Amino acid sequence: MTERPNTQKDRIEKRRAYEAKNPFSRMDSAHHASRQQGLHILQQSAGLTTVEWRVLWDLHEAGPMTIRDLAQIQRSDPSLISRALPAMERKGFVRMTRGEHDGRQVVVEMDTAGHAAHAAASPAMKRRREALRRTFSEQELSTLVGLLTRFEDALREPVDDILEPKVTQ
Repeated sequence: MTERPNTQKDRIEKRRAYEAKNPFSRMDSAHHASRQQGLHILQQSAGLTTVEWRVLWDLHEAGPMTIRDLAQIQRSDPSLISRALPAMERKGFVRMTRGEHDGRQVVVEMDTAGHAAHAAASPAMKRRREALRRTFSEQELSTLVGLLTRFEDALREPVDDILEPKVTQ
């Protein structure tokens, strides 16, 4: 039988220690810290949001593409990108045109102000990636990405399979 802590401080510390090892809460915490750091860097360097940066960076690296392509690259919901694009177009960051072969698709490409915003944010974001590489070796980063992939795969398991596990014989 486990010993029951006898003070509120002990109970809170026990709970804190448990949550420090909980991958679900740690992932949320790491995600939040990453988003906050990135957003502050983007705001200070170029006045961009995270979504704006991701779209501009992907367009800079790969050229014009569909909203679906952007979402797949970013492992994001296409509706999140779709909602951000009209404002990005008004700011002159991107141009959107109908697909040549499929008029239902929207092709997004970087516009003049987008090139300038990307150029303004790039040095700071590069320093952010370099700072991470000073903390982790390439091997450690590769291992981390592999573990994150497995974690994502586990989280994509059908909910019904979790709630009602299949019986194996």
